[in-house]
Amino acid sequence: MPTPLTVVIFGASGDLTARKLIPALFNLALKDRLPAHARILGVARTEFTDDAFRSHMAEMVQEAMTVAGEQFDPARWAAFATRLFYASADLTRPQGTALLGEWFRANEGPAGGSRLYYLSVAPELYPELSTTLGEAGFNQEKGGFRRLVIEKPFGHDLATAKTLNEILHKHWREDQLYRIDHYLGKETVQNILVFRFANTLFEPVWNYQYIDHVQITVAEKVTVGKRARYYDSSGVLRDMIQNHLLSILTMVAMEDPTRFTAENLRNEKMKVLNAIPVPDPATAATAVVVGQYAGYHAEPGVPPGSRTPTYAAVRFQVENRRWHGVPFYLRSGKGLKARYSEVMIQFRCPSHLMFPLPPGQELQCNRVTIVLQPNEGIQLNFQTKVPEVDGVSLQPRDLSFDYKEAYKEKALPEAYERLLLDAIQGDASLFMRSDEIERAWEIVDPIIAATERPDAPPPEQYPVGSQGPPCADELLAAEGKKWRPIG
Repeated sequence: MPTPLTVVIFGASGDLTARKLIPALFNLALKDRLPAHARILGVARTEFTDDAFRSHMAEMVQEAMTVAGEQFDPARWAAFATRLFYASADLTRPQGTALLGEWFRANEGPAGGSRLYYLSVAPELYPELSTTLGEAGFNQEKGGFRRLVIEKPFGHDLATAKTLNEILHKHWREDQLYRIDHYLGKETVQNILVFRFANTLFEPVWNYQYIDHVQITVAEKVTVGKRARYYDSSGVLRDMIQNHLLSILTMVAMEDPTRFTAENLRNEKMKVLNAIPVPDPATAATAVVVGQYAGYHAEPGVPPGSRTPTYAAVRFQVENRRWHGVPFYLRSGKGLKARYSEVMIQFRCPSHLMFPLPPGQELQCNRVTIVLQPNEGIQLNFQTKVPEVDGVSLQPRDLSFDYKEAYKEKALPEAYERLLLDAIQGDASLFMRSDEIERAWEIVDPIIAATERPDAPPPEQYPVGSQGPPCADELLAAEGKKWRPIG
């Protein structure tokens, strides 16, 4: 008889559960990827019966699928809903774990089962909940595995990240911890590794001899909206650069692992982070610029005079043999022209060009652009000869691969589908290890400090719907480079 599996979602009455987690588990069930014996237990203080929880989730999931342009099938949902259960419990109180223990004993049977705990709660509750679960013995692998999934933000800086790791490690082994970064679950982010290591075409030129610089962009059209209370204490450097964008950088820059295992993959990513120098205060101040969209102070929850940046552009160096001297430019912001994310590899220009260019025309050198969202794909830009009989005129053109066009019969899976399935299967490849988290904070902390010094210039204002603040263009212009336009 197969070992029963329970996916336990703490904070089950919250927004993340309804918008992302339950829809992802529903889709996994529709694709027959969720184990047949798996059940989902929602845990929160809100009073729900099993049936009331199922009805509430049905409404929320239907709404989410409608917004995404997907068809909600009531019959298939009804079959999936039999897996949904609910326990009204407050784990910050002693009786909370007792109620949960009773549910496990009643539903797992005497042999026990495997459990995946998901902390879909406020970050300040991570230490208390992980400790409470450990002290109650819910970390003990009796009858199956015990894994704990933790959402970002993972710490506010290096000191708090270390403290949280120490608290977690008192009751949980590192191999039981799954620190989730939903950006790494995106199909196109994973395709960076396939593009690099399953093809021989680009590997010989994937180094400082041929690459001029790398740009990584994650742009958001939306403003902070209802997230202002959280966002103002975080800002774009903590919310995006320290985790999402640095993780993408490691996938672009890493060496190929000898075998595709979680440990080997994460070891190679860690080598990249170790090759990024921790900047001193003077260097940090010249490596970052920040902006704030006009109207940020009018958002509900933002204090008057807040200097929290909603846009940041940062220059990093990877000081190893492959990447010596190649700058990596990372930028992210809210209230920009479009929702758009990409990795752009800018190659060097030919050392000698025999074709004369018209006066004032610059050669657009080759580049590879990996579009992460929304129009996922890969573009190779190269020069072509314009058809004409008089002379040679050059014009750049793109050779494009489009995911939606190439795989019309396959929808791109949502990031949480992949990450939840990996956590269930015990594949930690796309999850952050404790040393990765701490090293990323070690690198970014001085950069954040440079923007928060009393004598630091305030974030430069930029209009909502624009490309961002002018200071970002100046950061690259100082080195003779330009950003790719957003959108």
